[in-house]
Amino acid sequence: MKFKIALLVALTGFRLHATAEQPCYQLESALMIKSETAPSWDYLTLDPIRPVLYIARRADGILTYDTMKKLVTGALPGTINGNSVTIVPELDRMFVTTTGGELVIFEHSTLQPLTRVSYGESADNTFYDPATQQLLITQGDDHRVVFVDAKTYARTGILKYDAESLEGAAADGRGFMYLAIRDRDKVLKIDMRKHALAAEWPTPGFTRPNSVAFDPANNRLFVTTRGLNPVLMVFDAATGRIVASPAIGLNNDSLVFDQETRQIYTANGWDATLVIIDQVDADTYKLLEATTTRPWARTMALDPKSKRVYLVTAEGTVDATIPWKTQVSPFYPNKYFKNTFTLLTYTRK
Repeated sequence: MKFKIALLVALTGFRLHATAEQPCYQLESALMIKSETAPSWDYLTLDPIRPVLYIARRADGILTYDTMKKLVTGALPGTINGNSVTIVPELDRMFVTTTGGELVIFEHSTLQPLTRVSYGESADNTFYDPATQQLLITQGDDHRVVFVDAKTYARTGILKYDAESLEGAAADGRGFMYLAIRDRDKVLKIDMRKHALAAEWPTPGFTRPNSVAFDPANNRLFVTTRGLNPVLMVFDAATGRIVASPAIGLNNDSLVFDQETRQIYTANGWDATLVIIDQVDADTYKLLEATTTRPWARTMALDPKSKRVYLVTAEGTVDATIPWKTQVSPFYPNKYFKNTFTLLTYTRK
């Protein structure tokens, strides 16, 4: 019995020590990227086959950052006003979504441009569904999503919805896409085969749903919110029931679920935090760490191998002579300064 107690104490002590020594995220580097214009940006995307981070810089196009050499190597041709990059390795294609409603299409293995196709007058992002090999393009200004065959680039359907803030989406691998509707406090379940709504899930008590990720192993849907009580909503995708809602930071705009570590990363711009939630089991979630970053660093990419986290931000101000977005924060910048756009790299130390 004494031996068992001693062994238990020893093991407990080891766990406490391991927890205390757990490496936490710290800033590894901060690279200022020069520009002739005031920076405007959106999504970050890591290439799965080459050490490249794609940075949507809109007016400057899609910048390419070499993650090994740690420098910007150029921009993808023809991607001015590029807002996001969607990579589909199984089809050897890469799709750049422009704010003007076009897809600029590249051969992924060579990065050679193939064609560009217009699907409207505006767009925000594009998401891929592997079950149907279709793309879903969000067009909030037109109150709709557009379905596109990822192999032929033909438009296969349109789904209208009375909302403007059509935000993050994620596929479940079974032919359904989940889309956050920020200005209606809802999450939509979309049937990609029928191009129709399968379900609408309100988010009672939580406002402004934004970023989305999916856990296929546990059939759980993760959705962040941008209201004054920001949380990570965890849905049972079979029923639409919210099973957990751990707190995150304000002004989230990116969410990543690491299936290897079972950790959920959220980048939050208002309070400048990188909040990481640990998935204990399908319905249990706890805070792992909350690291300070920089104000308005809200878009993010995670390297699944090195676990490095990339964020971008810039220095800005509220010019009181022109409108600004008070629904985001009391003083959300409406003007950013040239030569302040910065790529932040965080790693566990």
